[in-house]
Amino acid sequence: MTPIRRFLQLGSEQSGVTIVEFGLLSPVLIIMLLGMFDVAHTLYMEAALEGVVQKTARDSTIQDNNTAAGQAALDATITAQVKRLDSAATVTPTRLYYKDYADAARTYELFSDANGDGKCDNNESYTDENGNGVWDAQLGTGTGGAQDKTLYTVTVTYPRMFPMAKLIGLSPTVTLAAKTVLAVQPYADQVTYSTTPATLHCS
Repeated sequence: MTPIRRFLQLGSEQSGVTIVEFGLLSPVLIIMLLGMFDVAHTLYMEAALEGVVQKTARDSTIQDNNTAAGQAALDATITAQVKRLDSAATVTPTRLYYKDYADAARTYELFSDANGDGKCDNNESYTDENGNGVWDAQLGTGTGGAQDKTLYTVTVTYPRMFPMAKLIGLSPTVTLAAKTVLAVQPYADQVTYSTTPATLHCS
């Protein structure tokens, strides 16, 4: 076979086409599979975290556990459970206490936002619910008592399981948060505010 004839037959040559096509498509396929696994792992972590938080929050509403030692033990429990899922995870539990569920839902003291900037200023009026003489953007406190409502939040940060994040512009870490609100069991009377809520004005 002459060189010219061999060259003309190249246009109809089919051997090796499959391996070439696989070589072109396999990187895309692998990235897609890694992405699916990453999303599935994140969803699993999120569901597991929600379950752990719900369980631990119920335990934290027992008034005997509403102490520094009791809270530290509960935080250690939830941290250990999360680290069973991902040993490299950073676990940050926090608690805030409110007088009722309505306070826990909105977190801040009610105010008249006349200028629409989302904060109490320019002599806008507000309800001083806790009687401390200032407007509180965070109405919750770090200590609580009987019948108070506990807002328990756990934030978890961990490195992605698969090294595909940078290829598509994602962060190399995942941050998840789960929270719940439950009432502290009423072994005693709830502490009331010392003053009747007054209407004051922000500076």
